[in-house]
Parts: sequence; C-alpha cells; structure tokens
Amino acid sequence: MNKSTDVTIVGGGMITNDLILPSIYHLQRTGVVGRIDICALDSAPLQALANNEEIAQAFPGQSFTAHPALSEPAENKFPELYKEVLAGMPPRQAVVVAMPDQFHYEVVKQALESNQHVLCVKPLVLRFEQAEELEALALEKGLFVGIEYHKRFDRRSLLARRHHELGHFGEFVMGEAKMIEPTLYRSSNFQNWFTCDKTDPFVYVGCHYVDLVQFITGLRPTEISVAGVKGTFPNGNEGYMWANGRVTYENGAVLSVIDGLGYPDDGAGSNEQCLTMYFEGEGKTGMIKHNDQFRGVSHSYLDGIGCAGSTFNFVNPDFYRLVPWEGEGYKPVGYGYESVAATINMIHLIETDVASMEEEASLLRRREHIKRTDEKGIIATPANSKSNELVVEAARLSILNDGQAACIEYGDNPHVYLKKYT
Repeated sequence: MNKSTDVTIVGGGMITNDLILPSIYHLQRTGVVGRIDICALDSAPLQALANNEEIAQAFPGQSFTAHPALSEPAENKFPELYKEVLAGMPPRQAVVVAMPDQFHYEVVKQALESNQHVLCVKPLVLRFEQAEELEALALEKGLFVGIEYHKRFDRRSLLARRHHELGHFGEFVMGEAKMIEPTLYRSSNFQNWFTCDKTDPFVYVGCHYVDLVQFITGLRPTEISVAGVKGTFPNGNEGYMWANGRVTYENGAVLSVIDGLGYPDDGAGSNEQCLTMYFEGEGKTGMIKHNDQFRGVSHSYLDGIGCAGSTFNFVNPDFYRLVPWEGEGYKPVGYGYESVAATINMIHLIETDVASMEEEASLLRRREHIKRTDEKGIIATPANSKSNELVVEAARLSILNDGQAACIEYGDNPHVYLKKYT
C-alpha cells in the first residue's frame, strides 16, 4: 500500500547535479523513491554525475541506471533515447524534466503520454497554449504535474504570503528584483542553447521573481517590456547576457527585474539576487525586502571551494546545502530540496491513496488531488502558474522587438500582443 515511486530524470546537466539528483537520492533512502534512472543526450554528463565525489560522499552506496550506458563513447548521441526509457517505465511513476527550456514541452508531453507523473524545472513551457494543452492532458489522465518554482518554498516567501493574506502590508505598488548568475555559466553548456533565438536571462531566471510576486500578492501581470544586451559565448554563439524587464500588474503596480549571466567569478557570492516590494495602505506604506544572496552567513576557507573556487564566501544556507544528519552520509536541506520533495511526495501520496482502488475510482480521486493542489497554490502547477507562460511569451515578443512593450490579455482567449502607441 505504500510502494515506493520509481523516478526517471531526463537531463543530466547542472541542475541535476546541483539539486535534483541529491534530492532524489535522499528521498530514495527515506523510502519514497525506488529505482532511479537518468537519461541524457550522451554519456558525458552521466559519467560526471557517477563520478561526483561530493554526491558519493553524501549518499554512500547509492547509484542510478544510466541511459546511455556509462561505457558508451561520449561522441555517440541519443536524442530519442528518453522516449524508449519512458515507454519502458511501469505506469504512474515520476519523470523529472531537467532539460533546456525549449525542450520542456516535447519531453513533458511524452512523459504524460507514457502515463507518468511529472516534475519539470521552470518555466514549464514557453507558450501559453502549450501549458493549457499539458494541463488538460494531465487532468484527463489523472497525472500530477509540478513545476519547480522553488522560491515558493522559501520560508521568507511563505511568511510574506501569509502576512499579505492578513492585510499587513497594504496594496503592492512598486518593486524591484534582481538575479545575476555567475559569469562562468557562459563557459558551460549554456553556450550551446542559451542563444538569442531561444531564451534570455529574464525568461530563464527572472521568471522566478515574477512568479514569486504573484505567489505573494495574487496579482496578474498585464504588460511586459524587456531590453536585452547581447554578448558572445566562448564557442561564438550570440546570446543575451543581460536583460532588464518591467512588469506592470493588473492594479497598476510596477516591478523592475534585472537579470544576467555576469556575477563576477571572483565575487564572494555564488550569484546576486534580491527582491524589494513597496505597498500603499491607509496613510501608511509597507515593505518587503529580501536579500536572497546574503543571509547573514560568511565563510572563509583555507582553499577555494566556492562556486568559482573563491575562498571568502557569502553562504546561503537556506536554498540547498548538504548537512550532517542522523543517518549515513549527509542530507540535503533548504527550500530547493523541499520544492523537489514536495512534488515527488505528492505523487507518492496520490499513488498510495489510490493503490487499492479500481481504475474509475482511482482516476476520480487522482483528479481530486490535482485540483486541490491547484487551489492551494503552494506547489506550482499548470493551472495555478500558467500566467507565467503568458509572461514568457510577452517577454520574448518584447526583447526580440528591441524592448517594445507587450501586453497580456486574459479572458476567454488569453494571448499577448505588441502595444500600439497613438
């Protein structure tokens, strides 16, 4: 009745190494997760995961099944292999989609058509109509889809949401957010897919803060303008290295969002990120201020072990860290882990609940779980976060038109369009 859930991770890159695999390993040793498979384009990232000393130290004796096999020469590519792996899974297990943004739609759809629950890294997809299609397909099959907007699980975000619900701040009117990732990203696999025609820093990381403002306030964005600054990756590909976005909300509030792949590699932090929001009340104003890159913890190591090998580090203990615990090795803690665990635990809870039911009753109960999670709004789902896809569409329309504002129209036929000035 409490059978573990098998997990297949599609994508073996940075987010799988830094967050997803350690989180899944810990869920495996607590009994929630059973078999673990990881599928990648070739064997190189899988070899890196298998040989990661920090992961091996934290999770002694644990391993995964690699697709393709670790013995396969790295030059051999298998772009369709994930379809075979998903087709071979028992029904209603879990698939984690950890691919570049432009591949999310086809992999998530393949997982659902293979009768699998899904956890997808953000954003779910790049078009609103795709989000609606996947939402409908998942509900039809009674399959859960969670989206890894992990800032929703940050305790400061949850605290801000509670105080906002109680009316302690007033009405949001003005804010700014920032997320600058390390310059070293430019030398990673980013240079192969983070090109101007595919994505930009606002879409890739700015979406976290746009989702978070709506998570806290419930306000929907109605207009987006994004200006980008281009640069060249080491391999010669051109991409947007920097982006500045302005988001206008349905009540007239404005959020400025600065993003980039340019935090100094010699800097003390692994990135720079923050959120400030101002509110209007009766003769008073309110404020939320989150300095997310620095949480009062500094370390200076004998040798450089920071993101880029720096010795002095601003340490964020709240997102993801490996710490001692009562079991073997180390365990992951932080809202990054909790976000991954929330969706996998929900999938496990659903399947445990329906284990003894006939198929018709099981389907109805699974749909009940899905709709209840949609309404709760803590785990991001296609239903409670799909305005983010409209934001992504509007942002791409804007940045590819030199920062011209793009409007979002809701109603019966939600869509985006370039703003016309008279």
